[in-house]
Parts: sequence; C-alpha cells; structure tokens
Amino acid sequence: MSRSVERRTRFAIALCGIAVAATAIAPEMPSRLMASFTMTAQAQTVPTGEELALGRLATPDEIAAWDIDIRPDGAGLPDGSGDVWTGEELYVENCASCHGDFGESIGRWPQLAGGQGTLTRDRPVKTIGSYWPYLSTVYDYVHRAMPFGDAQSLSDDDVYAITAYLLYLNDLVDDDFVLDREALAGFDMPNVNGFYPDDRAETEFGVFSAPICMEDCRNEVEITARAEVVDVTPDDETARLAREAAATGENSGITEADAQVTTPDGAAAPTSDPDLIAQGEGVFRQCKSCHQVGEGAGNRTGPVLNGVVGHQAGAVEGFRYSGALEKKAEAGLVWTQEELAAFLTAPRDYLPGTKMVFRGLRDEEERAAVIAYLQSIEE
Repeated sequence: MSRSVERRTRFAIALCGIAVAATAIAPEMPSRLMASFTMTAQAQTVPTGEELALGRLATPDEIAAWDIDIRPDGAGLPDGSGDVWTGEELYVENCASCHGDFGESIGRWPQLAGGQGTLTRDRPVKTIGSYWPYLSTVYDYVHRAMPFGDAQSLSDDDVYAITAYLLYLNDLVDDDFVLDREALAGFDMPNVNGFYPDDRAETEFGVFSAPICMEDCRNEVEITARAEVVDVTPDDETARLAREAAATGENSGITEADAQVTTPDGAAAPTSDPDLIAQGEGVFRQCKSCHQVGEGAGNRTGPVLNGVVGHQAGAVEGFRYSGALEKKAEAGLVWTQEELAAFLTAPRDYLPGTKMVFRGLRDEEERAAVIAYLQSIEE
C-alpha cells in the first residue's frame, strides 16, 4: 500500500472514531457524521481506481446503545425507581470495596460522601454532597461506568436505588426516600449555584500574558506562615505529647493530671487513661468520614461529636437528625457512657430508623476506647 493510500485509510478510520465519540455529546449528530464518513471513505480511491469502501451507516440499535447520556434537566432518564435501603444493599455489594462502607473511600479511590462546607478551605473535599451540581451526573456516571470492571451491568432500578443511597450518605434525604425520574429531574443539589461560565479568557488571560517581573518585584517580603496549612497545630501540646508517649510506650514524664483537658471556664475535666485515649483515637478513624471532632469541627454526614459524652442526645445545632432519634431526645435520652456503648454495639438494633449506617463496634474494648477518646475532646 502506498503512503498516500495509507494516509487516506487512517483518515477514514479517524472519522469513524470521531463519529462514535460524538454520540456521547449530541445524540442527533452520529447519523450525520456516519453518513459523512461513509461518503468520505467511498470517495477515497487509490491511483488504480480501486475504492476503499470503508464504513457504513450506524444502525438505529447501535445509535441507541451509544445514546445513554442523562442531561441536567432529566432528559434521557429511563422509567424506574429505587429506595435508600435497596440502594444500601447494592452499594455494599458493588461499590464499598473501592469507595468505603460510608463513601469515605478506600486507598486512592474517590470519596463520595461528606465534605460539606470545605470548598473554601485550602484542601476542599469534593464529593457528591459538597461539590457536584447536578444529580443527573451521579445517575449518568453510575449507569455508564460503574461498577468498575463490570460497567452497565446494573439495571435502571439498581442505579436509581444506588443514587438514592448516595444522597442518604450525604445527608440530603431521609431513609424513607424513593428516587424516580420525576424526583431526580427536580432535585436541587447543594452546590448547584457554585458553578459559573469559564471567563478566564476575559478576566485572567491579559494578566498572565503581561511581561513577568524577574527581579526587584517587591520592596519588602513579609513571612505570614510557615506551613502549607496553618490550622492543624494542636492547641494542647502537653496532652498531645502524652498521647504520643503512651502510643509508643515511652515515659515522657507527663502525668495523667498534666494531660487533662480544660473546659471553656478553665475547670479541669478528668480524662481516661492516656493509653485508652490513644487506642480510641485509632478506632475513631472508622468514624471520621461522617463525624468531626476538635477545634473547627463541623457537621458532616453525622453531627459534631465534641462533648457528646454525658450530654443530651439530638442537641447539635444545625444538624438534621432522624425522626427516631428526635423522639428519643424528646424522651430525655442522654449519651452516658452506658447508652453510647449500647448504641455503638449495634446502632440499628438500639435505635431502629437511625440515619447512622455504621454496623457497630462488636469489640467491647474498642467501644470503651472510642468513648474515652470522645470524652477527652473539649465541647
């Protein structure tokens, strides 16, 4: 084959690839592109007059198989529905091995839940609940590409159910929520107004195209910080050293009394054994995808847990609790160590209807350790 013929052949094949790719962008384009491709291929002739005869029109079934995108207004959504608890079963079976039981992620797979209120921070957590502007994108991606390695194996009802469960993990719906085409098309995501047209060509290009200053650009330099992130230094250095010493088995000379935390009024609040606190901090890693503690903590999928031990249940401001917990709180539930231990053993058995999807800590020592750790956190 001559180089001329080879180039024309590659060009025709490239046109075919463009036609296939364009289907995902605009469903009305593929038939026109494929028709154009066919005519182009037939027009390519070798010097001897032999036609290449590459390509053909895509069939309606082939176009339908490519045309599976879902638009922000719900166009393209199929009939069907799915509820939160069906979605949980499907999620655990198909998704949790990569994304974690609660959307917290495993390894370097994407985190799917939490991150609310972090987009203005130095290190934002971009999840479905904190960042994604359209729920249709969630359905479209799960339908098109998940589960990993077995894409498009889920039924339409399965995808609706998993999408409903992802909303639940992000505290955007209650546990009795059912998602269908109408509900999805009308669902407003928290960050829907957080996006705007890309105007960098008008607002930034001129600035960064100007000549760059290479020397004597500022008269003086002021150091304002010495760390990439400046809000992570522990306030209680003594307590931190005590925990580290306990974790390594070293004797730091710091007593338990030295490591006591203080309440806002300055009174000492007794803590548990530093060894137990250090162990509980490790156990609490299972909870961090949903709950935050410490200075600057905010509500995520679950409420802030600062000062939870010994305090009234359902009292964190700004968090939307389940109806089941609200009833318990109205009845006077206080999170004593005993009540917390019972709840953490099996949350759904202790409180049917709870929004907490964690299966529980079956190990008594782990429960005692995490409660001690929570008790050491300032309110």
